[in-house]
Amino acid sequence: MSDPRVCLFVGTHPLPGQTFVNRHIEHMFGGNTCVISTDAASGENPYGKAIHDLSASRDRGLAALLALPERLRNQARFGTSHVPFGRGKEALRRFIREERVDIVLCEFGSRIAKIAPLAAEMDVPCYAYFRGRDATEELRKPRRLRGYRNLLPLLDGIFAVSEFLLQELAAAGLTHPNAHVVPSGVDIRRFRPGDKTPRSCVMVGRMVEKKSPLTTLRAFADATQGMPDAHLQVIGDGPLLAPSKALAAELGVTGRVTFEGALPHDNVRDALARSEVFLQHSVVGPSGDAEGLPTAIQEALACGCIVVSTRHAGIPEAVDHGVNGWLSEEHDLAGFTDQLHRALSGDQSGMTRAARATAEARFDNDVLLRRVETELRRAVTAHRSGTGRGRNAMPPQT
Repeated sequence: MSDPRVCLFVGTHPLPGQTFVNRHIEHMFGGNTCVISTDAASGENPYGKAIHDLSASRDRGLAALLALPERLRNQARFGTSHVPFGRGKEALRRFIREERVDIVLCEFGSRIAKIAPLAAEMDVPCYAYFRGRDATEELRKPRRLRGYRNLLPLLDGIFAVSEFLLQELAAAGLTHPNAHVVPSGVDIRRFRPGDKTPRSCVMVGRMVEKKSPLTTLRAFADATQGMPDAHLQVIGDGPLLAPSKALAAELGVTGRVTFEGALPHDNVRDALARSEVFLQHSVVGPSGDAEGLPTAIQEALACGCIVVSTRHAGIPEAVDHGVNGWLSEEHDLAGFTDQLHRALSGDQSGMTRAARATAEARFDNDVLLRRVETELRRAVTAHRSGTGRGRNAMPPQT
């Protein structure tokens, strides 16, 4: 069969930081893609795809008021009233038909209510991709659990970036017979080791509690005592950036820590290529938000960085303690400091090679993209042959 046309259901579009989504838009099935966005108000279209903006076709005013009973039914069944209805639903249906969509991939589990019911009604196969918050923090919300219970049976299958996320869903009583673990992956041809600067460290990510940057700074200050050549480059923006700068001054390490703020992806790649150690003290946030399997860690491994991180979410599925990095428990400052000191002491060339080998073996996003395409192609074939939604599924790939 020829490559199917896949419709990717995303959030705000475009978002440069969502490299995994953007790669799907640009490359899945050779670029035979179109996009449904919850908000494409910027009007930018960097990949030249057909885009349907849900926010532009939403019923408002009297039409929205008249649809109140339907919205309440959706709230009761799916945990949200934001299921397309009325004019918005018909515009979405028309887009799917006009674009000759063969299959829908919802890039975040928390948004499946906006597309799965209509896809099922139109008999278009539909999958969801769980990536982190959608299978951790969201599970604490009774309405979301209720919605997931009614929505998952409408799906032909689900993907998750880590086994951890599937386990979190299962612990909440949410399973699907056709579930696959497929990390987002990294372009191992672009992300490669460069000339490493001795005792160079880098931290990449949003400056939020889930990333625990203050713990990372304290560990760096303690672990590098007596190492005046050690340096930490901090890439990222967020609410904890100013407190982090203040803490660096308090700890007396401002001369050895550079706060870059947010940087373009190419600059991140260059920083990883020349850094010896990648730091990420991930923890479960106060709201229950957790990682899936951080893309930055996969990129760091591809660049031959020794990863110092935590036994959190899917991170141990990528970082083999003592082989390609070092792990401590969440919030264990002493343990994290000790692991960082190990990473900065002695010849670590073997761990650098192991990090690169891990990325090549597990996280090549060309290989991972083909795995997703294989499953989506199978589902389209099943629908065309009349075997039905979610039946005759291939065994889960892990």
